[in-house]
Amino acid sequence: MGCCSSTEIKRDWKPLEERSCTDIPWLLIFILFGAGMAFICGYPIATGAASRLVRGYDSYGNTCGKNNTKIEGVPLSGRDMTENKYVFFLDPCNLDLINRKVKSLALCVSKCPAAELQTYNDVKQFSLNNGSHLCSYDISPTRYTSHADRSTKCPKLPVLPSCYAEFAQAFVTFVSDNSVLRRVVAGVMASKEIIMGLCLLAFVLSLIMMVVIRYISKVLMWILTILVIIGSIGGTGVLWWLYADHRKALENNTLSVFGKEVASDNVKALLVYSIGATIFTVVLLLVMFFMRKRVALTISLFHVAGKVFIHLPLLALQPFWTFLCLMLFWVYWIAVLLTLGTSGTAVKNNSTGLVEYQMQGPYQYLVWYHAVGLIWISEFILAFQQMTISGAVVTYYFTRNKSQMPATPILSSMARTFRYHLGTLAKGSFIITLVKIPRLILMYIHSQLKGKENACARCMLKGCICCLWCLEKCLAYLNQNAYTATAINSTNFCTSARDAFLILVENAIRVATINTVGDFVLFLGKVLVVACTAFAGVLALNYQREYTVWVLPLLIVSVFAFLVAHCFLSVFENVVDVLFLCFAVDSKYNDGSPGSEYYMDKALMEYVENTKKSGLYKPGDGHGQELKSMARGGTSA
Repeated sequence: MGCCSSTEIKRDWKPLEERSCTDIPWLLIFILFGAGMAFICGYPIATGAASRLVRGYDSYGNTCGKNNTKIEGVPLSGRDMTENKYVFFLDPCNLDLINRKVKSLALCVSKCPAAELQTYNDVKQFSLNNGSHLCSYDISPTRYTSHADRSTKCPKLPVLPSCYAEFAQAFVTFVSDNSVLRRVVAGVMASKEIIMGLCLLAFVLSLIMMVVIRYISKVLMWILTILVIIGSIGGTGVLWWLYADHRKALENNTLSVFGKEVASDNVKALLVYSIGATIFTVVLLLVMFFMRKRVALTISLFHVAGKVFIHLPLLALQPFWTFLCLMLFWVYWIAVLLTLGTSGTAVKNNSTGLVEYQMQGPYQYLVWYHAVGLIWISEFILAFQQMTISGAVVTYYFTRNKSQMPATPILSSMARTFRYHLGTLAKGSFIITLVKIPRLILMYIHSQLKGKENACARCMLKGCICCLWCLEKCLAYLNQNAYTATAINSTNFCTSARDAFLILVENAIRVATINTVGDFVLFLGKVLVVACTAFAGVLALNYQREYTVWVLPLLIVSVFAFLVAHCFLSVFENVVDVLFLCFAVDSKYNDGSPGSEYYMDKALMEYVENTKKSGLYKPGDGHGQELKSMARGGTSA
């Protein structure tokens, strides 16, 4: 189960030809954990908490809409509330935001007021006419106007249909009084069709960008190179110009003694900055010169990635399925969390005489188990998407004859993941969970101690949070490459992570180039989608000049366009990363000779030939041998 406990079996490199189940112990652990999550879901249902959440309950432990059992020590419990199906709060606007509950006596009633009740006599008449008691059960409706405890056991006057009416009225008043906000809201409402159309345009542009970015990546590379050269040389030139100007001013004898000292310090500082900027610029330009061939690899990978999306169009839908699965799981998680809030044993609060539900003993830790489940299962769903993408792209790369590919490579990749590699996903996602939980705990502590801790403690907390965040990102990147190695060679998680790490280290310069230049190109792609969508929005909104405030509609459209572009181009980035690992393995263990032919695409083949001609291709990168052992671990299915 650990990283060093599996028995490795050496075998020849045969991508996709041999499949075996990986990390079975971790799959069993994940299934047991899922059974625990199911128990947490069943516990509130079995104890009646789910019924209390759906039906509502009063302050005496009675669930509305059903016949209840007596609670010892609570005289007003155990009442038949079959006809009383609604919950009525005596003071619904008295909210306890810290404990997230309404600080008010709650009753089960058969009917709630539909209109405002101004006096206790109105409350009395409503109760007598409708048979719905709005005061505590131990007070007869005829005594509403004269009872001594009516201030605590009867509703606060005036009785409103809901306290939200006050909030809504206040909001409407605020909007009416604020002319700018009124115009902004009116502009959004009048432009809702345009906003929906522009959001659809952002979706279409993102899809187009995923295909055409392979054609414009070279142009974007040149743009990046020119901007870096202009910025570095221009910045250095400005520093030297400032140094010369300050030195010339210092040579003039018009300054005071104090002014000369200040000017002399500035000249020295500018000289140091200028020399440092010059050294940095020279080093940067030299690195760019020697890495220009590495940039060509990024362009080739982008070109092949565009072909992948043409052959595997369903890859573009992966963000939708993942988002849908996450939404369904999060809705389920929140529903179970709410039922846990009403779970436990009915306990009488001696200070108020009311009933509260509290989980006691080991059951009080169910919420923490549930919280861990939120992180682990969410990461598992994201890992499943990464494995699906990796499996499909690996199938594309290592299939020489593309006409022999499966009819639906995405579905085939999903099926392989379900059958063989769920344990690997469970292990990889659990590692991310182990890092994410302490980071979230530290973030919570930092938020709770904000303004109370000293500067040293605050700095230490932020440093720990930053380190954990960096570790999480590094592990996530390694996990993604480990999933790719598993998809290629059907090895367990630790073996795949080790092999992927060694390959990435051997190609460290290439990895750095792809992750910097490639990420910048994708960022420019996102900016291009947002810019085109916003420009189209300006042209469309120009036909509604009577609504001069375009800020909110354009902001909504731009944010949505960026999110959509980010989702699609993130999938594109994953595809590029998978292609690079496949290329690195292919170029290392094959050299194009008979019996050791490359699997790579023509664009990557041209890159290899060009690097060979320029002398950058190391002899050890491909020496005619077949790939031996990315060793296989795990148990055969």
